[in-house]
Amino acid sequence: MVQVRQLLRRKGHAIWSVDADEPVLEAIQMMADKHVGALPVTRGGDLVGMVSERDYARKVILLGRSSAETPIWQIMSTPVVTATPDDGVRQCMQVMTERRIRHLPIVEGGRMVGMISIGDLVRVVIEEQDQTIEHLERFIAG
Repeated sequence: MVQVRQLLRRKGHAIWSVDADEPVLEAIQMMADKHVGALPVTRGGDLVGMVSERDYARKVILLGRSSAETPIWQIMSTPVVTATPDDGVRQCMQVMTERRIRHLPIVEGGRMVGMISIGDLVRVVIEEQDQTIEHLERFIAG
């Protein structure tokens, strides 16, 4: 079973985050620039929430708030669901499915060391299945 640590080695450890007191517009701009659907929210370097395109749609647009005037902390999702580098990919998929989230900060020793998405996990599972199929085909072919 593939662990998150292995996934992060392949994917990289880049983390983009936003400060809780910044305006929502800053988070939306960063998501667009980085081509991501969610960002960790920090305050003083500590992880305090997550903000996603879904949060923006439901808590800013639908409520008629201003993206430039609303601070991120007012719309972020809390508490933050996290995983560790030692967690398994399938375990993370289960957590994300149960909690209905698409992004998972990876925390080790009290600090964020990476971020994974449901797409990252699906990609790993497909790769595992492809390898199993290839192995079985070689075994059958003798």
